[in-house]
Amino acid sequence: FIVYLFFSRLIFGTLYPAYYSYKAVKSKDIKEYVKWMMYWIIFALFTTAETFTDIFLCWFPFYYELKIAFVAWLLSPYTKGSSLLYRKFVHPTLSSKEKEIDDCLIQAKDRSYDALVHFGKRGLNVAATAAVMAASKGQGALSERLRSFSMQDLSTIRGDSSSTVPPSVTVRTSSKQSQPKPSRSASEGTGSSGK
Repeated sequence: FIVYLFFSRLIFGTLYPAYYSYKAVKSKDIKEYVKWMMYWIIFALFTTAETFTDIFLCWFPFYYELKIAFVAWLLSPYTKGSSLLYRKFVHPTLSSKEKEIDDCLIQAKDRSYDALVHFGKRGLNVAATAAVMAASKGQGALSERLRSFSMQDLSTIRGDSSSTVPPSVTVRTSSKQSQPKPSRSASEGTGSSGK
């Protein structure tokens, strides 16, 4: 039953007014446009209030049904609930508090920008520190790995006096036997003889 009420509210409270708002914008009818703008302002306030009332009043009998009835009252062309609420309560309140609200919004915007810059700088510092730490750890591991390879290659060369090429190099050259290339010692010999 709650799901049915949810979809009723979704259709009648959101989709139906959205479609008629579209038609008002398309037809450029100022009267309809103002009517739907008043509805959306009231609906936004209703949705905000509903966030809190759902927590505290959901146990109230017929709570969800009353919400659907309220949305229908807002939409009805006979009751003109959204226009009535807007003209009697919302417009006078917003008109009297408009300067304070604008000042609060400007301060909040400035504070949020400062906070964004502050946290952005902190985030960049953390990322840079992490990158430097990772690079230094990676460089240490890389140099240790290279050092171990070079020590292994030296010990292989010292242990095997008959072979002058390390085994790792012979494996690389043996995998490329399909492409015949001149040997390195032959090319060095021709380069030195040309001089």
